Amino acid sequence: MYLSTKTYSPEQGLSCAFRQWKATHSHCSKLHGYALGFKFTFAASTPDDRNWVVDFGGLKNLKEALKDSFDHKCAIAADDPKLNLFFALNEAGAVDLRIFDKVGCEAFAEYAAMLATQELIEQEMDSRVWVVQVECFEHQGNSAIYIPNTNLYPGFPIER
Repeated sequence: MYLSTKTYSPEQGLSCAFRQWKATHSHCSKLHGYALGFKFTFAASTPDDRNWVVDFGGLKNLKEALKDSFDHKCAIAADDPKLNLFFALNEAGAVDLRIFDKVGCEAFAEYAAMLATQELIEQEMDSRVWVVQVECFEHQGNSAIYIPNTNLYPGFPIER
């Protein structure tokens, strides 16, 4: 198996505000922001005719999708009890609202994996290349990893 990684660092401009309303024990229940980063790991059984797993230059649509979803956006969960307030802020031009099923690093890593998989399908690489994992960084100290296909890892998840 061959692996390649593509990283979009926080310095590349994915400044996002969000709140995790269910984290009532924490300041994370308030609107706060991070310069998000993402690291994608792609795999292939064999490289292409150029000896590549993926063409990094061909991932421009993935970068644009990430920017459209997170860069200077306000990400709110669809079940947030204050959702109407955020809709009003969006209508007033105070935020650029994005609604997600779930909000947080783990959820954003999962969402980014879906975006990357769609990109592979659109480039007709999905039969040769797959997404192994996506890591979402809040900052260099905090990150979460989503693994879309746990069949790649025997014994995962660990049963307790």
